[in-house]
Amino acid sequence: MKHHSIKIILFTAILFSFGCKKYLDYQPKGYLSQSDLSSPTAVDGLATAAYAGIANDWWDAPITSMWEYGSIRGGDAYKGGGDIGDQQQMDKYEQFYLVNSSNNGAGDFGFPGTWIRAFSAISRCNTALRALNNLTDAQFPKRTTRIGEMRFLRGHMFFLLKVLFRNIPWFDESLTNDEILKVSNTMSNDSLWIKIEDDFRAAVADLPTTQPGEPGRANQFSAKAYLAKALLYHAYTQDDNYNVIGIDANKLQEVVTLTNDLINSGNYALNSDFAFNFLDGHDNSPESVFAIQYSINDGTAIGGRLSMSTSLNYFAGAPQYGCCAFHVPSQELVNAFSTDANGIPKFDTYNNVALTDADLTTNGVTVDPRIDHTIGIQGHPFKYNAAVPYDHSWERLAGVYGGFGTMKELQLATCGCFKKLGPFYGSSVNMDIIRYDDVLLMNAEAQIQLGNPAAALPLINQIRTRAANSTGLVKKLDGTFPSNYKIDVYKPGVNVAVWDQATALKALQWERRLEFAMESPRFFDLVRWGIAAETLNTFFATEKTRHPFLSSAHFTKNQHEYFPIPQEQITFTNGLYIQNKGY
Repeated sequence: MKHHSIKIILFTAILFSFGCKKYLDYQPKGYLSQSDLSSPTAVDGLATAAYAGIANDWWDAPITSMWEYGSIRGGDAYKGGGDIGDQQQMDKYEQFYLVNSSNNGAGDFGFPGTWIRAFSAISRCNTALRALNNLTDAQFPKRTTRIGEMRFLRGHMFFLLKVLFRNIPWFDESLTNDEILKVSNTMSNDSLWIKIEDDFRAAVADLPTTQPGEPGRANQFSAKAYLAKALLYHAYTQDDNYNVIGIDANKLQEVVTLTNDLINSGNYALNSDFAFNFLDGHDNSPESVFAIQYSINDGTAIGGRLSMSTSLNYFAGAPQYGCCAFHVPSQELVNAFSTDANGIPKFDTYNNVALTDADLTTNGVTVDPRIDHTIGIQGHPFKYNAAVPYDHSWERLAGVYGGFGTMKELQLATCGCFKKLGPFYGSSVNMDIIRYDDVLLMNAEAQIQLGNPAAALPLINQIRTRAANSTGLVKKLDGTFPSNYKIDVYKPGVNVAVWDQATALKALQWERRLEFAMESPRFFDLVRWGIAAETLNTFFATEKTRHPFLSSAHFTKNQHEYFPIPQEQITFTNGLYIQNKGY
């Protein structure tokens, strides 16, 4: 973990307890028995190892960035790469032909690998909790705080598994490995959410409001934010076929209360420029509520504790890179940044015309400034460096996926945060799990669904005001803007006819898409709102006319909202795990 945050103790770094049932009896090299872990120092090391566990991934089976599972499946991006078959499991995710097989990406690869890595991280949390429970506060004064941290991290990993697979086994530190082998994945949807929420509630109770000098550790406010997030998802009540059949007002009211606590705390604020969320030198900013910490050349591993989940996404033809051009912004996403004469999104007509290089110029169509923070466009500064303009020659398979490039998760090759590892690339820039902009929009969404759209208006307008002011770092060498920026806040009766619940909800959903474009939330938002099928099939209907490789793409309602349970897990448990619907 990053210096001044959490230092990994060597012997705990090699401790590894696999959470996948297939590996419960595996004793890795360097394993430490429970009797070796009775000292406060050793137990504290276990807690540190749990932090490392939530970031132990690679692009092949991520548990940090969800771009493969959220951006590609949500219509923000195309898979990209060298051809349709390059990392074919992603093509299956993108086109939703996970119909006849539940093992699309097997073993440690694809979503089955994500299952294993996530449960491995949960196992680390449970191992630390068992050891912490065997100490007293007198022996280890930070015991209660560390327990809160482990509950927070465990809740985080179970949340990730819940939104990916829905029907998952849940267990805590009280169970032995033999008992875990008897746990099925048939707990009710409501009960699973309550278990996850309980972890965050416990974290809120146990954690201090700040952890001075250690920004990588969870605190009470990050736990409140994550509890609010879990409650917001849980509030959209689903039946057994994944249909949203109601919205729980009590849960929404708690979301408002929790997020108000952060808003009123004075501890958090939007960065003055949207760019700072994606640039080296701005880690643990006032906008960062909880982030995975990374480092470079710190003496650990190969090159340090680098972020590698997005390492496939650097460009193939760019002289400073060389591989692999995945995660390509979709034409529909590009079009979504267009604005009308009043600087308001073109909600109903944005996708009527496919914007091209010629449209996206200083004198072209009007657009939201966030387009140049999110998407690489021909001739526009790449990653805030006017001397490095994006060029189509960087695209690997231009005839299929070409036109635009991703940007948020990438770093310039000249950055001290950047490192090449074989054919892949990593960086030491933190990955935010929850930012303050998300907190504002969670509050706004809950207010709207509670029938208080007026309370949401200033929150959404805060986000839009920051977007309007985020143009200083995107200028070209001659000092001009690369695009024709026009964005305004919502002014009922001026640039929007009314600000009723329907209008506010549409604006909220749009704002979430543009603010977090290419960061992965899109698919999961669509599912919890209950509009995934209609939204994505409408997306495919138009995109098929632009990109023939999507000709067979189709989202099947009451099936594709969630991944199948990995078949190897069902086989290993002799059918104890029940497969998800449609698979």
